[in-house]
Amino acid sequence: MNSKSPFKKILILVIILMVPGFLYYLLQDKGKNRYRPLSIYGPKELTGTFHTKRGKKIPDTLYHQIRDFSLVDQSGKSLRFPLDSNKITIFNFFYSRCPNSCSEMNARMEFLTKEYAGNRMIRFCSVSVDPDHDSPEVLAKYSSSFHAVPEVWHFLTGDKNLIYDIARKDFLLDAYSPKLDSTNIVHSPLFVLVDPQKRIRGYYDSGNKDQMNKLNDEIKVLIAEQLRMVADR
Repeated sequence: MNSKSPFKKILILVIILMVPGFLYYLLQDKGKNRYRPLSIYGPKELTGTFHTKRGKKIPDTLYHQIRDFSLVDQSGKSLRFPLDSNKITIFNFFYSRCPNSCSEMNARMEFLTKEYAGNRMIRFCSVSVDPDHDSPEVLAKYSSSFHAVPEVWHFLTGDKNLIYDIARKDFLLDAYSPKLDSTNIVHSPLFVLVDPQKRIRGYYDSGNKDQMNKLNDEIKVLIAEQLRMVADR
């Protein structure tokens, strides 16, 4: 009989027991140092003040933020942005009479609503660039084809000048309605990821599968970032 066999078995058992703890250490301690938040889009400027991080003096930056605004959803209820300062929002711009691209865009939004069903940190907003036609009643019928839950996925309409203004100045996207052809409205195919601080954290081409996978991944990154902020308070 080999007298070393019990020792080897004990050593293997100790190693097996140590592995989970070592992995936890890497994720909790080492992972914190490697954590990289998403970019913040839009114009920015230095405030002239500073803060200290890990002993290093860092200039404070004022980032672009989406203004507060109020529109009406498919249920006829007024929705004010930001409705809840703790929510991450995914926006897109569309209109119900759009020939093809809008249906495809909102089908991808539907996938995301199902992917994050029950997650109270996430909500979805689809803003109509054709508010003269897209009344709450029209949007209610349109949204039902995507099985939209009104409390989670808001199809929004309202003042046309306001919608076009926030599209261009706040979301930094194209929005243009030719006077001679109101059924062929120019609008962006991009999804916009907005954090609870009303900052744009990403743009994603709704017609590109890789971009949609990236959006799905970066929603999770932003959730982790927000949870980390809460834990650090």
